[in-house]
Amino acid sequence: MSYSTIIINAEIINELSRFIGYVTIIDEFIENVAPGCPSTAELNNADKVIDASGCLLIPGAIDDQVHFRDPGLTHKGDIATESMAAIAGGTTSFMDMPNTNPTTTTIEALNAKYERAAKASMANYSFFIGGTNDNIDTLKQVDFSNNCGVKLFLGSSTGNMLVDNADTIRQIFSEVPAIIAIHSEDESIINANKKIFQERYGDNLPVKFHPLIRSEEACYQCTARAVELADKCNSRLHVLHLSTAKELSLFSNAPINEKKITAEACAPHLWFCDSDYARLNNKIKCNPAIKTAVDRDALRNALKAGKIDIVATDHAPHLLSEKEGNCLKAASGMPIIQYSLLMMLELANQGIFTLEEVVNKTSHAPATLYHIDRRGYIRRGYYADLVIVNKNVTNIVNTNDIISRCGWSPLEGVKFSNSIRSTFVNGSLVYDNRIFNNIYRAKRLRFDN
Repeated sequence: MSYSTIIINAEIINELSRFIGYVTIIDEFIENVAPGCPSTAELNNADKVIDASGCLLIPGAIDDQVHFRDPGLTHKGDIATESMAAIAGGTTSFMDMPNTNPTTTTIEALNAKYERAAKASMANYSFFIGGTNDNIDTLKQVDFSNNCGVKLFLGSSTGNMLVDNADTIRQIFSEVPAIIAIHSEDESIINANKKIFQERYGDNLPVKFHPLIRSEEACYQCTARAVELADKCNSRLHVLHLSTAKELSLFSNAPINEKKITAEACAPHLWFCDSDYARLNNKIKCNPAIKTAVDRDALRNALKAGKIDIVATDHAPHLLSEKEGNCLKAASGMPIIQYSLLMMLELANQGIFTLEEVVNKTSHAPATLYHIDRRGYIRRGYYADLVIVNKNVTNIVNTNDIISRCGWSPLEGVKFSNSIRSTFVNGSLVYDNRIFNNIYRAKRLRFDN
């Protein structure tokens, strides 16, 4: 028997418009979205009516870059804990990276992660398969209607996942029929910079040296080569977590559905800048590094102009003990997914983005970029992945409220103007006023490739 829910009196932000209206959900899918109020008959026939007065109603965020640490690194997070953090933050779908233990570089390892997610994940899921210098034959066997793409680390990474063989990179770009998402930093430039600073200042380098070692030029040179090769090979290239103003010259502001080379920014690179190292130290150490305020502002402007296509998180939990030490020893990465949507909405409150731009870059554009089946929009016939955002309840980030297993956030003490009231995944109310539906399990993402 079908179950129907109507969300009424919401300020709906969808497809670059906003209006006060309602959304009807039947089972997993959106049945209707319209301005105004539903009829008396519709209200009477609904199993549940939710009054969203004073709230935004938006499609759930889709995060194409997370590290949920499962398998092998689950002391700091796993699919269960980190997907809970996601839905508490309004992210309803994620795509997880392959640098786990073991690395996700075989079809067997890939399938094992899907089996784990089916039992554990409260958010919809997909997993990248990782490229290596010697697994091209495996990559060509993957069904990319059921998998989001290939991840290439063109800078240092876990295990054998640094892909530095030029012939292999060209072969992957030429022969793999999928989105190729890259971590783009030049390893030789990084190593040369490291040597210079170690010779000059010794090995105990504080975190302020991190963006100097993993420099603008390291990012630009690697990205420029990748873009040039993708042009030659007619590849579908997606450059993850841009961090510099200089790289932006390599990208077009054409509509997302008209270009084969796309780029993203991550919420931390849009929020922090290098002046924050003095206050937060290794808590904001990540790869590529947080850089200058000029870089941050250029990324914001490029997102508005369409040179940067989507926003992600690069959510990467570590224990605080793993973040200790100098910039050569402290782990890179930070937990961010529980607050990433609130970060973007706060930037909208500050006038840096519009609400429509935030929804476009966190929901619509990722769905379009990856050709995700029936997600990312509030449309009839689409999965009801929806978020109710309370505009009148502030949210101060408190250690006790952090859901990620690592137990900390670089945003502790930050006061957000909004809070996430409710999250629906596939029509199910899985998070409501800080209460989880812990028995719910989400779905594998499908792709119209």
